[in-house]
Amino acid sequence: MRPLIASIRLDKLRHNYLLAKQQAGGPTLAVIKANAYGHGAVRCAQALADVADGFAVACLEEAIQLREGGVTLPIVLLEGVFEAAELADVEQHDLWFVVQSQQQLEMVLQANPAKPYTVWLKMDSGMHRAGFFPQDYAAAHCKLMASGKVGKIVKMSHFARADEPQLSATHAQLEAFDSVCRYLSGEESIANSAGILCHERSHRQWNRAGIMLYGASPLPAGFDQGAALQPVMRLSTRVFGVRELAAGEPVGYGASFVAERPTRVGLIACGYADGYPRLASTGSPVAIDGVRSRVIGRVSMDMMTVDLTDLPQAGIGSEVELWGDTIHINEVAAQAGTISYEVLCNVKRAHFSYD
Repeated sequence: MRPLIASIRLDKLRHNYLLAKQQAGGPTLAVIKANAYGHGAVRCAQALADVADGFAVACLEEAIQLREGGVTLPIVLLEGVFEAAELADVEQHDLWFVVQSQQQLEMVLQANPAKPYTVWLKMDSGMHRAGFFPQDYAAAHCKLMASGKVGKIVKMSHFARADEPQLSATHAQLEAFDSVCRYLSGEESIANSAGILCHERSHRQWNRAGIMLYGASPLPAGFDQGAALQPVMRLSTRVFGVRELAAGEPVGYGASFVAERPTRVGLIACGYADGYPRLASTGSPVAIDGVRSRVIGRVSMDMMTVDLTDLPQAGIGSEVELWGDTIHINEVAAQAGTISYEVLCNVKRAHFSYD
């Protein structure tokens, strides 16, 4: 069996959720869209079923997968519905959903539900991606409340720059949101992971924990509010080839790495087809039998090479942690010029184990 293993530690997932809820000070949705950021949505939901207040996913298909997996807690569709016909499935599976556009609003107003919907009405408070502008928000709220089609509205918005806590953008979004919503009935939800961690004013009746559930802080270096989070996924593989290179010899495609000294090279079973970022090539950290080392050469489709030069005990069969307990996912993401969200979501072809 190819030795690439994604170990999903569900106890750490529970720890992170409980930490998020404690810090938020109230009900918190576990955001498990995109297959729980690559961790396995059904297994993660099942592990949180006795502690979570509800779940959030992107779309109907993800919600139905959870219902078919036995998940009975509330589920919010963060993108809402894409066509009116989906509202029948919303009813059948007892789902909550976001309304973020005039088109979605009209779908609700023209529907004839057997029981009133629970709608999360989204304001564009400054991200300018989706939602009703502040000047249009109260009218949308009033139409929904007067329609008889909606039993409950949760007022919501989404931060654009909460992961940059040194900036004033999040404060400006809160001001825009509160200036309208304080006069409208209903619960509120605006805090994402970064909001939960470092914007206390954003903590409302509902909070939304995403990347922090999986043990990665969304905050930049120097902000330690996420220090107690524990990495849920540990991605590891093994060395299955070793060779010695003389100084001046290259390794890998494009000869992007040239040995500056006699170098001992380990070949490992993982590549960009498995989700390891190709741009995280020479210099990206790994841990070999628990000792930090580095990738050398260019990441290829199925394999990559690591530096064994200063690890004389390492060889065929040595374990290589790509990220997890010794190597933080944010280190790998930074090396690739991306974010932990993308790296985690891309994992595939690994053998997933849950404990």
